[in-house]
Amino acid sequence: MRLVGPSGEQVGIVPLAKALELAQEYDLDLVEVAATARPPVCKLMDYGKFKYESAMKAREARKNQAHTVIKEMKLRPKIDPHDYDTKKGHVVRFLKQGDKVKITIMFRGREQSRPELGFRLLQRLANDVQDLGFVESSAKQDGRNMIMVLGPHKKKTEAMAEARAAADARKAERQGRNTGSDDAQVADDDAALEAENAAAEAEAAEAEADAADVEDAEVEQPAEATQDA
Repeated sequence: MRLVGPSGEQVGIVPLAKALELAQEYDLDLVEVAATARPPVCKLMDYGKFKYESAMKAREARKNQAHTVIKEMKLRPKIDPHDYDTKKGHVVRFLKQGDKVKITIMFRGREQSRPELGFRLLQRLANDVQDLGFVESSAKQDGRNMIMVLGPHKKKTEAMAEARAAADARKAERQGRNTGSDDAQVADDDAALEAENAAAEAEAAEAEADAADVEDAEVEQPAEATQDA
């Protein structure tokens, strides 16, 4: 086999017994890295450490990977103003996160004869969120429903980076507030600890007194029995 050293240096072609001897000498694992090569290539490494580092790299890659997600929001043509504001808030949140939003207007009964109600509602929503998103797919009728798709101005990766930065800023702010109150917190902790110790000492003294009373009662009881006899 062709052997690679722990630092990536080429050891050369060595027999299996020699490779195992070197692995034992370095206190490392002998790992086959190219089984189809002729001769096969093996490397001396700490396999546990290698697996851990590989898992951390994969985790970091997944964290920075952006997945396009299509959220869906359903509305009725004659929606209540309060409900409209709530639904619009959800759409705004989705667009800020860098996600696309599929808006579905659901028609029922006689509402199907007035598709312009749904069209006007979709136009109104698109205008309300135009700072955050754009109309990626215009309104179109789909059976009893009317559908429109909004796309975000920001890319998913940018939205994720901003969210992480905001979270780090909030964390730093909380730590700054806590630092100013560290002395007061330490004093409160000391006072609480002293109170707990005093309570524990009182409980111990009370337990000793109870134990002494029980011993006295046990000693007196045989004497009374002897007198009766």
